[in-house]
Amino acid sequence: MTDTPEINLALKDRVVLVTGGVRGVGAGISAVFADQGATVVTCARRPVDGLPYEFHSCDVRDDDAVAAMINAVTERHGRLDVVVNNAGGSPYVLAAESSAKFSRKIVELNLLGPLSVSTHANAVMQQQDRGGSIINIASVSGRRPTPGTAPYGAAKAGIESLTSTLAVEWAPKVRINSVVVGMVETEQSELFYGDADSIAAISKNVPLGRLANPADVGWAAAFLASDAASYISGASLEVHGGGEPPHYLATTTADIK
Repeated sequence: MTDTPEINLALKDRVVLVTGGVRGVGAGISAVFADQGATVVTCARRPVDGLPYEFHSCDVRDDDAVAAMINAVTERHGRLDVVVNNAGGSPYVLAAESSAKFSRKIVELNLLGPLSVSTHANAVMQQQDRGGSIINIASVSGRRPTPGTAPYGAAKAGIESLTSTLAVEWAPKVRINSVVVGMVETEQSELFYGDADSIAAISKNVPLGRLANPADVGWAAAFLASDAASYISGASLEVHGGGEPPHYLATTTADIK
């Protein structure tokens, strides 16, 4: 649940698919859409006990499985209004130590998977009077060096390019935007950022003084899916707390205000 229920984005009658919507950032996205009254459908490779949403087991890298999932959702609900391509991620592996197979799987998960989901969703949305909205979860890793996750960063850079291109190809029925996510505090934060003291230290480098929480990303996605964003397409919404100051600022002797 979120802590700002007074916001109303008029999503009550929307059917929303959130890929990877069961943990971490994805769980936050699913919760926000559900709080706004949307019918939330989630998918992941493995089921999770106790989910309050409709769940489909699906590996987004498998195009046939994606097609079957989209068909199942539309047959059950009669429509598909919103897709949030959130499924993705990567373990830390230096490029010189990774294999071609590993890199290929990371790119498939973080770039080709969203393309597959989007393509099948678009085929449905183009036939709907109200069209639809697709939101791709991008990352600051696609805009700066990402040591240890090179294929992931490259794939996320590709997501922003894909977003802008599909927004042209599939207009005017389907709007497509991306949310460029910075550092997020989730149940797995210690794997990426270290212990609580490390997270506190990292947070001091964020202009807003904290890491994002999953709901912050969810609200951005919900806004882009709503009629409040009806003239926004092909855009990248940055959700990173102001970004990361350049490293040289920590070492310079200049009097920078």
